Amino acid sequence: MKGFRRYTIGDACLCWALGETMDRDVSRKVLAACRILKRALAEEPGFRDLVPSYTSLAVYLDPLACSLSGVSNRVEEVLGNLGREGQGGGLEHPEPVHCLTVRYDGEDLERVARHCGLTVREVIDRHKAPLYTVAMIGFLPYFPYLIGLDSRLETPRLASPRTKVPAGSVAIGGAQTGVYPSESPGGWNILGTTDPELLKRIHPGDGVLFIEET
Repeated sequence: MKGFRRYTIGDACLCWALGETMDRDVSRKVLAACRILKRALAEEPGFRDLVPSYTSLAVYLDPLACSLSGVSNRVEEVLGNLGREGQGGGLEHPEPVHCLTVRYDGEDLERVARHCGLTVREVIDRHKAPLYTVAMIGFLPYFPYLIGLDSRLETPRLASPRTKVPAGSVAIGGAQTGVYPSESPGGWNILGTTDPELLKRIHPGDGVLFIEET
């Protein structure tokens, strides 16, 4: 893979940007690199953590216990090999897959339907149809940012965010969908609710299926 850019955050974090905007193919490459590097760096002295975002990969290190140049070379070797035979250029089949049962009764469901020119039934069916991939965990502990949302469901965030979004809320923000693990402020459009305890098992690169409660 070509076109990645390295930068640093402080003296204990090396980062590589694989793109500049949110893109499903870029995100899958980040996750593929993350999966490979977790194995490659597991025994590296001074290695602390590996954190993916939509477009970048951050490697946290103890600079006193490792060779920054050695780690950097290892990461860039993996990035350079993405897409070549045996390395894979993306994460086409996320695993494991987590099934989250959703009660589709969210307060923004009808408004999303009007915005998208769909019926409420069509919004629900389109939202639960994809196998989503967890691009990253952020904003709150255990909050999964999911890629794979049907483009017909893209809906802007609320102009005025709510001060309290209930734990377990399944929501859409722009081209993203996610689940609130705990009560918090938030500006995403709430479609329904699920059990927030299930989010504690979910990690970047995993798959998520939404199952409608009957």
